[in-house]
Amino acid sequence: MEPKTIKKIGVLTSGGDSPGMNAAIRAAVRAGFYYNLEMYGIYRGYEGMIQNDIKKLDSKNITHVLERGGTFLKSARSAEFRTPEGRQKAYDNLKSHGIDALVVIGGDGSLTGAHLFYKEFGVPAIGLPGTIDNDLSGTDSTIGFDTACNTAIEAIDKIRDTATSHDRLFFVEVMGRDAGFIAINAGIGSAAAAILIPEKKMPIEELVDKLKVRSKAKKSSNIVIVAEGGKSGGAAEIAEKVKKFLPTYDIKVTILGHLQRGGAPSSYDRLLSSKLGVAAIEGLIQGKYDVMAGLINHKVVYTPIKRAIVDDKTLDEDDFRVAKILST
Repeated sequence: MEPKTIKKIGVLTSGGDSPGMNAAIRAAVRAGFYYNLEMYGIYRGYEGMIQNDIKKLDSKNITHVLERGGTFLKSARSAEFRTPEGRQKAYDNLKSHGIDALVVIGGDGSLTGAHLFYKEFGVPAIGLPGTIDNDLSGTDSTIGFDTACNTAIEAIDKIRDTATSHDRLFFVEVMGRDAGFIAINAGIGSAAAAILIPEKKMPIEELVDKLKVRSKAKKSSNIVIVAEGGKSGGAAEIAEKVKKFLPTYDIKVTILGHLQRGGAPSSYDRLLSSKLGVAAIEGLIQGKYDVMAGLINHKVVYTPIKRAIVDDKTLDEDDFRVAKILST
């Protein structure tokens, strides 16, 4: 498709929030101003698009947002947008503002919405990978992933203080949905005794044997990291199973939960978000539509949205090897 003349761009965040979304919005808006475009904020994601919660942005809207977690445009799930009627209403509202193109910041569900919108109405859109789960292909890291890992490690370090003081075994559940990226990174970074992730099943017996070996080696604390989508169950369920094998152990469970979504974005997430925000605007100007902007080997790449959300992003096998060596 030949590049369209784009004068007005709408920016929205959708799905679960992630640290760095505000930085990405800011970068996209500033880049839009640099290229003499009008920028519009679509509040509360696709639901706000349907409700016509759309406002023109100026420099005041993006002042002091770089360092803030969450998203000042807010986010919401939208059941109505999943229907043809809802998308038609959203499209009519965009046209009423004269919006020519979209920058959509979110995870696979959010990018799917942008893909559908382009297919049905021809609205040029570029997605930015805004999710702590790091489960989108086409980018080495998603916006918010680095911060979520840092938050998890900081929390685990504090839990270790208690584990060491009382010779306790802690099972710590981290987020990540069906992907173990946060778990493997936080596990290596916090010297975990074991890491349980959806991608690889560890039998309870194997975990128990590992813990027994560590006990004989006089390890003063044991922390097991559990990804929330693990095949063996959540942290509480696994702790119950282990308790049957190790009844004398003082076992505790901590679920970090949405703590990992919040907080100021890390230096890396601010840099990533800023680069991708600019890439989104420049990509639209160049006629790159229905793609996700990502960073691979420190270079901006544009991946078709359909491929970014469908292709499985696999964990680095070397990470498993490193984790195994360091947990012995």
